[in-house]
Amino acid sequence: MIILTGAKGFIGRNFKNKLDNVFEVDQDNCWSFLEEFKKWEDVSLILHQGAISSTTEKDVKKLYKYNINYTLHLFEFAIKHQIPVKYASSASVYGNMQGEYNPLNQYAISKLQIDYWVKDNIDKFSLIQGFRYFNVYGDGEEDKGDQASPVSKFTKQIKETGSLNLFDGSDEFLRDFICVDDLVNIVLNNKKTSGIYDLGTSQPVSFQSVAKSVANKYNGNINMVPFPEHLIGKYQNYTCAKKEWDDYNFITVEEYLK
Repeated sequence: MIILTGAKGFIGRNFKNKLDNVFEVDQDNCWSFLEEFKKWEDVSLILHQGAISSTTEKDVKKLYKYNINYTLHLFEFAIKHQIPVKYASSASVYGNMQGEYNPLNQYAISKLQIDYWVKDNIDKFSLIQGFRYFNVYGDGEEDKGDQASPVSKFTKQIKETGSLNLFDGSDEFLRDFICVDDLVNIVLNNKKTSGIYDLGTSQPVSFQSVAKSVANKYNGNINMVPFPEHLIGKYQNYTCAKKEWDDYNFITVEEYLK
């Protein structure tokens, strides 16, 4: 049996589609699960994808309850029963400092706190792998709203209106976009030891480049709009994963759109 938290989320659903014998855990039943679940001896893997994932969430108590406190309780069960763990961290821990920690929002801080705890306790686990997801896109993002990737958000806009909105200066905003299919494949099938790994293509592209690819695909227009004031100082200008997966052939945004 595999315990999958965040099973109803975008990435969680993609994991579920690839797995058999999954016990699904989500925000509405996560605490009761910890209190009531008794079959730990039947669990072969904990796949922890559940979290409050909004980068603009300001409710610190909510972030602590679900992203930190719950994760630590779950990991203590993994240690007690020596169950392997694979969990979602985030590239947001880097902020605008490549290779150094510089979280720009409370969500990123919550993810970094867990990573620090894991590093301090890594030898207690039979196996634990944390993956700092970079900018994930792919099928199934329909219900993510503003948290959807630019690939999906631009596609939705252009299909509905014939045009997409692009922030001014988007030629200077570069992201390491990784297709969710690649993410799921690497997390489930890699042979690495315990540790925390960047999970991205190591080939960042600009928002403008993505917008042009989507516009060309659907023969639509690009509307330039002012950069939102509430994101100033909270927005990563550039993300690029360390080269952890040199032997993997990643899907590009252009290939995905085709």
